[in-house]
Amino acid sequence: MSAPEERVSRTLDPRSLRGLAHPLRIQLLRALRHHGPATASQLAERLGESSGATSYHLRQLAAHGFVEDDPTRGKGRERWWKAAQQGTYVDESLYRNADPEVRGAMEVYLHEIATIHTQELNTWLGTRHDWDAAWAGASDMSDFTLRLPPERLHELNVKIHDLIGEYHASADPEAPGAARVRMHLHAFPQHEN
Repeated sequence: MSAPEERVSRTLDPRSLRGLAHPLRIQLLRALRHHGPATASQLAERLGESSGATSYHLRQLAAHGFVEDDPTRGKGRERWWKAAQQGTYVDESLYRNADPEVRGAMEVYLHEIATIHTQELNTWLGTRHDWDAAWAGASDMSDFTLRLPPERLHELNVKIHDLIGEYHASADPEAPGAARVRMHLHAFPQHEN
């Protein structure tokens, strides 16, 4: 599957995957991508962590190119961080990597992303009554069962990513009623028991 070109995304390699594969680092990167630049102290408060822990993990993320200083903010010793990219893409080769350290990092990364998706969906379900009724009708929680070989599933995923990319490229954040919309795509084989 090709990386979406419409968004500035980072394709993970074994080294960068190992640098990102920590629950707090993934949460920090997510917070910077969703909420914009912040200090380690602000992120610590948002995530319920110590500023020492957030500072350490932000430096690790910076060493791997996921975050960077935001020189337009802060005064004196106050250090502001921002996400270096708005998306992360997993290269298919990481799923087949024989290195146990890479496989372990991949497990941490995938399980943390699945946890985030579950939390976001649960938040929507718990707060959907706070939104205008039009959002309830526009939201979706569908699932589908298909019988496909891996090549066709790959093809379907590419088409879905391309379609989402078209909407992302033509998005108007100033449109009346516009809000940030999260889409999760989960596609995987399942045993027929």
